[in-house]
Amino acid sequence: MLIAGLSVNALAQTSTASPAPTTVSTTPTATVIASKPVASSANSTISELQQLMQNQGVSELRTTYNGNYGASQLFKPDSRTYYVALFQQKNFWRVVKTTSETQAEQVYKSFVGQTEKLAEVDIRRIKLEAEKQYTEQLIAAQETRLNALQNDLVVQQQQEQNVSVQQDQARQQAQLLSNKQQAARGELQGLQNRIRTLEAQQTVLDNGNFGGAKTIRK
Repeated sequence: MLIAGLSVNALAQTSTASPAPTTVSTTPTATVIASKPVASSANSTISELQQLMQNQGVSELRTTYNGNYGASQLFKPDSRTYYVALFQQKNFWRVVKTTSETQAEQVYKSFVGQTEKLAEVDIRRIKLEAEKQYTEQLIAAQETRLNALQNDLVVQQQQEQNVSVQQDQARQQAQLLSNKQQAARGELQGLQNRIRTLEAQQTVLDNGNFGGAKTIRK
């Protein structure tokens, strides 16, 4: 459907075109036709150009690529004939033959314009595909980051729980030690009180004995 809509109006009576495709090379520095046999009839412009290029009978003047589409201008020196080709990937679309340089330029510019329009969808698709892949990479990176944060959070929560349990145990142990310390202090205080009481009693007894001894000596 695109081919039907993009056919070029006859630019001169000397121009001819063939709808049958053949194989072309997409390498910019190479000729646009490969060495495969032509599927079109033997007297088509495409087969004629292909034969000339296989025999190195024409020179490639210029080639423009837009996406999968391209336009080439070739020249046959001995007859001063121009061939202008429109192709998609490796298939010829149209080949126009003319001896008019002006017409060859016009056809070439027209074909180049068609390649630009035709390639818009492909170029947009390529860009969208690249954006899609880039977005998928970002998504993968963000998912990795999210998983890492989630794992960090789990570890943090577990650690917080462990710390909380340890803090509770430490508080319980501290309270137990505090109670024991208070009990020990109470016990110590009681012992000290008993010691002081016994010491006081001992002092009284010592004083009493000392007084009795003095009386006896008199």
